[in-house]
Amino acid sequence: MVQEKPIQLSPNSLNLYLECQACFWWDKKMGIKRPPPYPYALNSAVDTLLKEEFDSYRRRNEPHPLLLDNNIPAKLFQNQKLLDQWRNNFEGIRYYDKDLQATLFGAVDDVLEFSAEGVSSKLLAPLDYKSTGSRVAHVYDRFQLQLDTYTFLLEKNGFNTKRKGYLAFYVVDKDKGFIDRLPFHKEIHEIETNPMDIYEIFKEAVLILKNDNVPAHSQDCPFARWLNGANEFK
Repeated sequence: MVQEKPIQLSPNSLNLYLECQACFWWDKKMGIKRPPPYPYALNSAVDTLLKEEFDSYRRRNEPHPLLLDNNIPAKLFQNQKLLDQWRNNFEGIRYYDKDLQATLFGAVDDVLEFSAEGVSSKLLAPLDYKSTGSRVAHVYDRFQLQLDTYTFLLEKNGFNTKRKGYLAFYVVDKDKGFIDRLPFHKEIHEIETNPMDIYEIFKEAVLILKNDNVPAHSQDCPFARWLNGANEFK
């Protein structure tokens, strides 16, 4: 087999690689994907509305109330044109590695700017919006990987970072009922980011794709169990 398409990986790709190398290989090399989950149309709508809301504060050069209420001394990233590029799912913020001949990219929701003593440039930190119907906001491993990757990409693009990321959770408040609108309560989580491991994960994932041999499924891969069960009926 020949790797025909340029290799372009995202945080979701790296997460799939860490979950199961075989599923990752079939997806990225052969275009055979896992069965998709039910579409999260409501989450997507909330994400769009939040971007519009945060952008309105950005245009007025005002801090968002979520930052003020949680004593986060940050401003919203002021370069709207660049942020729009970074938000684009087909463009994003990108890093091309010449040795690997592969690209790592990610589409951010937002970016925060922090001032720091003795540093003329701002320190940047990724901000990701999360909406959930659960009563409690959960910080999953994939969220950590996402923020680590965004921090890595910001640094590879020449920006100083705070080595922190932020998750803005909008949690459905089911106690208030539904009267033509969905009530949310808001909370923001500060996460320490570690971009140091991202390159090695990226490198290992790329090398898997450059190998024509199918790697083994992870032991706890539910799709492998489904496939093995289906094979019994052949």
